[in-house]
Amino acid sequence: MRELCSLNALQVFEAVARHLSFQKAADELDVTSTAVSHQIKLLEKELGVLLFRRRPRPLALTTAGERLFPSVQESLDMLAAAIARLKQTNTPTDLTVSVLNVFAAKWLVPRLPDFQQRYPDIDVRLQTSHTAVDLQARTVDMAIRYGQGDYPGLQVHRLMTDEFTPVCSPRLLSDGQSLSTPADLAHHSLIHFEWLNYGSEAPSWENWLTLAGLNDIDPNKGLKFDDESLAIQAAIAGQGIALCSSIHVYDDFAMGFLIKLFEMALPGLTYSVVHLKMHPKEDLILKFVAWLTEQAQTLN
Repeated sequence: MRELCSLNALQVFEAVARHLSFQKAADELDVTSTAVSHQIKLLEKELGVLLFRRRPRPLALTTAGERLFPSVQESLDMLAAAIARLKQTNTPTDLTVSVLNVFAAKWLVPRLPDFQQRYPDIDVRLQTSHTAVDLQARTVDMAIRYGQGDYPGLQVHRLMTDEFTPVCSPRLLSDGQSLSTPADLAHHSLIHFEWLNYGSEAPSWENWLTLAGLNDIDPNKGLKFDDESLAIQAAIAGQGIALCSSIHVYDDFAMGFLIKLFEMALPGLTYSVVHLKMHPKEDLILKFVAWLTEQAQTLN
């Protein structure tokens, strides 16, 4: 006979250990922080060890807690996956994907019909967001994230890395204003979009102009948007010159809506697919990942 602790107490411990906060664990579990504290005290009493150091703040795992946490988390994930598989036995296959709005609009959505033709039994639902969704909350099955590619605790599949170059509508080249050298940008409107959480290293006009040695051009002039897809659309409409991701404007180049002005480029980051390990929909996720990888290879 297995000697096990209360499953409820172990769930509470896992949530507190993951957040290192009684209150955040309580919010996630939809109980009071007092109830969380009570469950932790009962578990510590049952095990005969302290699992958390409560003083001084912030909350931290003890050595015993650090040893217990990964095993509990893995066991709960396996149990949740098994239960989810049972629940899905007689339900339609669906896959919810969290993705940045611009990546969805400018790259993913135009290619989705190919996936749907290959896998008509898989229903893909896109959930766009500017911030990273907590996969532990299980509101989505997987996410396509843009960053350095390092996502501890998650299964990671790197897709592709972009770069940022000035682009514009071909009509700007026929309007009489020269655009043969970077210095000619002084006579044109620049199009900007907000970079969140990337700091001074973001591929901005300021950094591109610095790279080009153009200190006499105001890097902040021109149109400003809160989303790159709007900046791209403004460039297509001939409203100025945008500094855009090579991935996001790939199709616009191919259709002749935009042209690349100069070879000088700022390095971008990497798009990666991430999901929980031992996910109950792993078969569906891996099919989608394989398809995404195939599509990404066509950009090379």
